[in-house]
Amino acid sequence: MAAPRRDTRGIVDAPGLFTRVRFRRRTPAAPLRPYVEHYWLIDWDLPEPYATHVVPHPCVNLVFQRYADRPGFGEVAGVGLELFAQKLAGRGRVCGVQFRPGGFRPFTPERPATDWTGRRLPLAAAFGPHDPAAAVLEPADEDARVAALDAFLTPLLRAGPRVLAQAELAMGLADRIRTDRTIRRVADFARAEGLSVRALQRLFAGYVGVSPKWVLLRYRVHEALERAASEAEVDWAALAAELGYSDQAHLVRDVTATVGVPPTAYVR
Repeated sequence: MAAPRRDTRGIVDAPGLFTRVRFRRRTPAAPLRPYVEHYWLIDWDLPEPYATHVVPHPCVNLVFQRYADRPGFGEVAGVGLELFAQKLAGRGRVCGVQFRPGGFRPFTPERPATDWTGRRLPLAAAFGPHDPAAAVLEPADEDARVAALDAFLTPLLRAGPRVLAQAELAMGLADRIRTDRTIRRVADFARAEGLSVRALQRLFAGYVGVSPKWVLLRYRVHEALERAASEAEVDWAALAAELGYSDQAHLVRDVTATVGVPPTAYVR
């Protein structure tokens, strides 16, 4: 199994964040790896507040968090439809679980992924009253936090063969959209996979939580923002063509709708 990915796609101003917090990704226990992308751990102790912003991935997260002014708690964060902002102040800690797109359904097999989309709900909404926030957040040892996440999640993987098979299909298709830049139209993609557009849409609604078109557009925006942050000069017209946009204006519109400012302003 590959190590956790090292890119910073989705994190707005990743260098600024990383100078203020300690950020790590960790690999989950073997039985969880087909469904969990990675764990992500953040600790901070700031002399002044800092606001972090993230363009969410098309996946569900479990987030265990402790801030200076409140005790630790856990919540389910469904696929975020808008730019996510969080103010960090004083001392705090977050231990998160990022599921693969489609990978959360096997842990909540009775509920479609759309139940969580655009919502942040108490952990009890998915898993009942037991909240392992203290076990996850309190250990000073990072390995102990990872072990606590493993211990909490492993017994929850209880889906039957049909749900697991559909989740595997959804995860594979979502990963293809993420990695294959030749995929430009949902209808063509569905046809190539031997599915109708409607069947593909139903699968993504039930297991990913958003439509395949939304996933395609979000990954395009991630790519555009990462290129904008890493290249001294961006040829926006060429990048739009590379990402499958019909013209530069469509790329500018999607980036602006996602982060609130046009690409050139984002770069500044």
